[in-house]
Order: sequence, then structure tokens, then C-alpha cells
Amino acid sequence: MTVITNGEDETQALGSALAAGLRRGCVVALTGGLGAGKTAFVRGIAAGLKNTSRVTSPTFTVVNEYPGEIPLFHFDFYRLSGARELFGIGWDDYLDRGGVVAAEWSDIAPELIPEDAVRVDIEYLGDNARRVTLEAGDGSEVMF
Repeated sequence: MTVITNGEDETQALGSALAAGLRRGCVVALTGGLGAGKTAFVRGIAAGLKNTSRVTSPTFTVVNEYPGEIPLFHFDFYRLSGARELFGIGWDDYLDRGGVVAAEWSDIAPELIPEDAVRVDIEYLGDNARRVTLEAGDGSEVMF
């Protein structure tokens, strides 16, 4: 499924709509350039999971945890050199903790992304427009 969003609010709303179909243990793998809107999309996921925490990019901390009925574990792989660094912070443990994992810059360590992950690519089109492509782990379109 491909959606054009016009502004941060629409990008967040799309993330929130996706969250309605996410369950414990789901992984959302995000890709896109700097400033594309990945963190805005994750803010929407948090809102859709009924999380009221202030969602910020975990660029310097690698992971932010947002507690809730379904916790959200928000990763940013941008400053990592590869998969090995993620094992040091307990990547496998996060996958087993019963929350939703959202991983920005997931293309830096694609071997760690489960096959059934929802894949989200956000492309900056200019002004406030973004092309958001969502794909289910089996390669099918995400429906919500």
C-alpha cells in the first residue's frame, strides 16, 4: 500500500492507523532518508497504542522505551555500524518482551529484522509531502 501524506499530522495519523493492527511482538522496520518522517510515523504508532509519552528520536541512545498496555520499543540504527552492536544492548531481549518494536534505519542491519516485520518506507517528495509505502512481512500490502 502506498499513501501520500501532506504534513506531519497526516504521517502520524497513518502510523496511528497501522498501530490498530499491531500486536505484541510485532516489528515495524522503517526506512527513509534524513527528515523523511520516520519519527513522526513512530509518534503515530505510539498514539495508536494509547501511549501518552513524548516520543523523540533515539538517535543518541539507540532505543527509547515507552511503557503502556502494549509497550513500544523505539530503535534508531542510524549511528550503528551493523548488527553486532545491537546484540550488545539486548536486541533479542526486546523482541521477546511482548511489546511492539519500531526500528528506524532498519536497512543498516536487515539481517536482524524478522521476516514477518511490517516494512515502512518513507520518501520525501518536497514541501510537506511524503510517499509512505507499507508492506506486510509476506510481501503483501498492509490493509487497515
